[in-house]
Amino acid sequence: MDIKINLADGVPLYRQIVNQIRYMVASGLLEIGEDLPPIRTLALQLKVTPNTIVKAYGELEAAGIVRKRHGAGTFVAGGGPARLADRERKRIIEERIDALLAEAHHLNFSLDELFKAIRRRQALMASKTPMDNASSEG
Repeated sequence: MDIKINLADGVPLYRQIVNQIRYMVASGLLEIGEDLPPIRTLALQLKVTPNTIVKAYGELEAAGIVRKRHGAGTFVAGGGPARLADRERKRIIEERIDALLAEAHHLNFSLDELFKAIRRRQALMASKTPMDNASSEG
């Protein structure tokens, strides 16, 4: 599991972990039933305290993203993989939309201007070949 911590981000470390695990579940990088690293292992890997991981896993469990099995660790929760993935995908995109709308408001963009800009960007992305997209991702 590849989690990146950014100390300059301003977002609490446990929240960065929660957000990245949520994203991995929503995108299918983590599958239902898959084990998460043990608390101490992940804490050492990320160079954070075990309490940070405990807090992150606790929040993920409260949200129904993961389940803890006493003596067996923490794993991605079931309850319908499509339902969980759809809910997380929607949550992620809605957070991005909210941020975009707030930024557009601060920059005095109208909703029409914003939609036009989105359509232009989408058309530009659609016009690129798969090789263009692959080279721009690296």
